[in-house]
Amino acid sequence: MLAISLMRMGAKKRPFYRVVVKEKRSKRDGKYLENLGTYNPMADPAEVTLKHDRIAYWIGVGAQPSETVASLIKHNPEQTEEEKAAAVQTKAEKKEAEKQALIEAKRAEAERLEAERLEAKEAEKREREAAEEAAKREAEEVEAANAETTGAEEAGSEDAGAETETVEAAEPTETAEEKPAAE
Repeated sequence: MLAISLMRMGAKKRPFYRVVVKEKRSKRDGKYLENLGTYNPMADPAEVTLKHDRIAYWIGVGAQPSETVASLIKHNPEQTEEEKAAAVQTKAEKKEAEKQALIEAKRAEAERLEAERLEAKEAEKREREAAEEAAKREAEEVEAANAETTGAEEAGSEDAGAETETVEAAEPTETAEEKPAAE
């Protein structure tokens, strides 16, 4: 029984495949009857080259394509050179549009982060100004309190001297003799 399958070529971790017709029981990379195209998954986008007329012939003779080859045939229909060029151009434009969208998203994110940073600086500045204003008011209040206290002390020292004189004058002098008698 014949099969159309992939034959691995290329270096380690750099796969490259040939699309070949071979006996189903033969080894993956063994003897084949005909090379029908190539598949390079490492290219961006993947490069697929197929001989559609020969594939149709071998399928008509009874060869069964593997799942991967069937997918490659389905997603890469027979096209003229102009159609292929147009498809490649469309893919390139789509890729460029995605790249521009990514750049635009990164720029928008950078602008947003810059705006947040500036807002944080402004908030910090307002907090610092509010703290300075509060400290200034507190210093003024302390200064005013000190002025009141100093004024009260000056006025109080005059009053305090008078009070002590009056207290001393108001108390009768007790003699030592009277105290023990009261006890």
